[in-house]
Amino acid sequence: MGVLNVTPDSFSDGGQLMSPAAAVDRAGALLAAGADVLDLGGESTRPGSAPVSVAEELDRVLPALAVIRQAFPAIPLSIDTYKPEVAAESVAAGADLINDIWGAAHGFTGEERKHWQAAVQAGAAPPVPRPSAMAETAARLRCPIILMHNRPNRDYQDFWTDVLLDLRLSVALARAAGVPDHQIWLDPGFGFAKEPPHNLEVLRQLRRIAALGYPVLVGTSRKSTIGRVLGAPVHARQAGTGATVVWAIQQGCRMIRVHDVAEMVCYARMADAINAGLAFA
Repeated sequence: MGVLNVTPDSFSDGGQLMSPAAAVDRAGALLAAGADVLDLGGESTRPGSAPVSVAEELDRVLPALAVIRQAFPAIPLSIDTYKPEVAAESVAAGADLINDIWGAAHGFTGEERKHWQAAVQAGAAPPVPRPSAMAETAARLRCPIILMHNRPNRDYQDFWTDVLLDLRLSVALARAAGVPDHQIWLDPGFGFAKEPPHNLEVLRQLRRIAALGYPVLVGTSRKSTIGRVLGAPVHARQAGTGATVVWAIQQGCRMIRVHDVAEMVCYARMADAINAGLAFA
């Protein structure tokens, strides 16, 4: 999955694609480098970024989406948004799937999560959470949705218990709205509501998320945890990103979301070949 941010303030590529022509040129370059899916985003989610309105986000993504879809009619396009209105209009304009950094649970408070999780841990039948507008949008549009782990705070009582319960809540929201299992992906949320040790831990034991039974997408590209480990500025993190890509694939990741497609394709192909072993052809 190649990253296409039509934003002025994304952490590593903000302000680079501020016209539809620039966006379609970048899309072509990502596809030529080996991207299979393009992920279009109109709002930065870096720490401290300013939220944007539905109207502003649509003003950013729809023109780019139109020219990319016209230029590349067969390529899968993802809309990176947590707003159901943006998702709906983008899918109507040609996007194929929704990539939601809030796992269809935007607006669910920490207390709501704790209440739901407590009921699950008590051994009762998992309660049906209150409706999620994003989950209902994905169900109505009959499109896949990527549910990323995120939460309003970093108040973990037990890290892995909380992460897996958060993801189970997202899955419950999607299923309650009518999204079929084969349309659901999970994302560990590397860099979201986590300190660097948390980010490293979700990679170290990514198989625990893969074991939930849904394909997993991982997005570590250029992120600050890599910079902290290596002491590297944002545009010198390709090798660190490559290491995380190989590890993630070994742990069961099915798709990687990256900025540097040409470089990461090599890491991904090598990791796939190692996984194949004697079956490599």
